[in-house]
Amino acid sequence: MVALNIQEIHKSFSIPTVKLDTVREHILNSFKMGKYLRNRRELRVLSGVSFSVKAGETIGIMGRNGSGKSTLLKIISGIYQPDRGAVQCALPITPILGLGVGWNPELDAIDNIYLLGTVMGLTLRELKTAKDEILEFAGLQEFSRLELKHYSSGMAMRLAYSVAFRAVRGLLILDEVFAVGDREFQERCYKRYEEIRQAGHTVLMVSHGPAEVERFCDRAILLEGGKVVQEGSGQEIVRAYVQLLTSEKAS
Repeated sequence: MVALNIQEIHKSFSIPTVKLDTVREHILNSFKMGKYLRNRRELRVLSGVSFSVKAGETIGIMGRNGSGKSTLLKIISGIYQPDRGAVQCALPITPILGLGVGWNPELDAIDNIYLLGTVMGLTLRELKTAKDEILEFAGLQEFSRLELKHYSSGMAMRLAYSVAFRAVRGLLILDEVFAVGDREFQERCYKRYEEIRQAGHTVLMVSHGPAEVERFCDRAILLEGGKVVQEGSGQEIVRAYVQLLTSEKAS
């Protein structure tokens, strides 16, 4: 069964070429909107990306910064719409992408677990049962009643990933998840991820980490300049990615 089918995805963004440094410039420019719109250029991020993922597979996506990896994940997750092309997904999606979306910094960790968990599709009953496990996974039991505005960015990220890992449905989309937190938290993520694989979930993973791609991915894809330039095993794509970085440093 094909769980995810990506067909000829194109995506561009219009970005300004005129730098506005002061409030006065922004205000004056608002009266010259036509001129402002003309002073923009098209940044093409994805150019005809196509691939498919079978149910139960783990697919890695590698590529240099700016190659279009995160944009592609956001299109698959429904955050962005492609300019052209289609995304066909037969499974419910759990994306672990931009962290902090859905947080309320004035609430403590437990209240935010309920808030974010319901957004991700968990019921209040499930969250009531799982909240202690989520806090333990994040290593934040003693900070459960601390308002999130007092959390460090690392603490907030660990909490977000802990909620998301509990809310996995069908297709799990990961963006650099194994780069979060200290070594102890990463090992917990590895263990939880293995449980997700054993349960038969399909996973799409962006990572710059060769070890993670080789360890977890059945197949992998290399993006360069918004295009798929190579598909193969995790080991093959890691070698191609490292070679790409090596050639970049030599040039």
